[in-house]
Amino acid sequence: MVLLRTKHELREWTADKAGRPRILVPTMGALHAGHTSLMDLAVKRAADGDVLATIFVNPTQFGPNEDFDAYPRQLKADLELCSDHGVTAVFAPEADEMYFNDTTISVQESRLSHRLCGASRPGHFDGVCTIVTKLFILTQPTAVIFGEKDFQQLAVIRRMVRDLDFPVEVFGGTTVRESDGLAMSSRNAYLSDEERAAAPIIEKTLREVAAGIASDRYSSPQTARTALAEGIASERLARIDYVDVVDASTLETLETFEGAIPRLVAAVFFGKTRLIDNVGLPEGRD
Repeated sequence: MVLLRTKHELREWTADKAGRPRILVPTMGALHAGHTSLMDLAVKRAADGDVLATIFVNPTQFGPNEDFDAYPRQLKADLELCSDHGVTAVFAPEADEMYFNDTTISVQESRLSHRLCGASRPGHFDGVCTIVTKLFILTQPTAVIFGEKDFQQLAVIRRMVRDLDFPVEVFGGTTVRESDGLAMSSRNAYLSDEERAAAPIIEKTLREVAAGIASDRYSSPQTARTALAEGIASERLARIDYVDVVDASTLETLETFEGAIPRLVAAVFFGKTRLIDNVGLPEGRD
């Protein structure tokens, strides 16, 4: 496995690999089983091509009151995981390698990114779109893999690829969960023991309501949203940022189930830690 720290090194590596399929797995490091599942998926899809992972804590997607400085950084351990999971090369630049001090250009999305997580994190998805665009230009991938845990991010990237005609295929990787259902996340490490014990209420409620939609227990998305809110709020440590039942493609709030592919989404605080999760309907129904 090759470690690349500069754009110059990356360009030389991509030039040497010209003509080969290349699957990109962008990460911010602090890797866990959720990330390595994406690498495993990339290795399977790459066939005789290359898997390029990126490890970069992107400052432009953090707000002024968010945890950029505290975000865990463990490059040595991350590189070992990448090597163990068949990654061909890792691009791990510093912030000043990716951004000029007087940068004035960014990539913005004007619809999908303005609600759900985007409503409480202004500028976050502009930062995501900008860094992913830069990575596409620098790495020239044939495909990219993002996790479904951040379903809004996946939808925004799919829309950006469509609208800007990037010749990149976008794949979503299934959310990897702890044994009690909690979606794996680097931010889980911030939870106290009591908060960690309470946090699985998110997935439990999402699954129960999704099953209820599939069995026609809920007559409308409105009643399903109410059930989501009540179920999560039954845990006293949970503070809801949002819950919603949305269209899986547009992320718009559903008014009817007719003709729709629903996605149930939630963002919930436990103490100062904000966790996100989402599910579709049981297999065969979404």
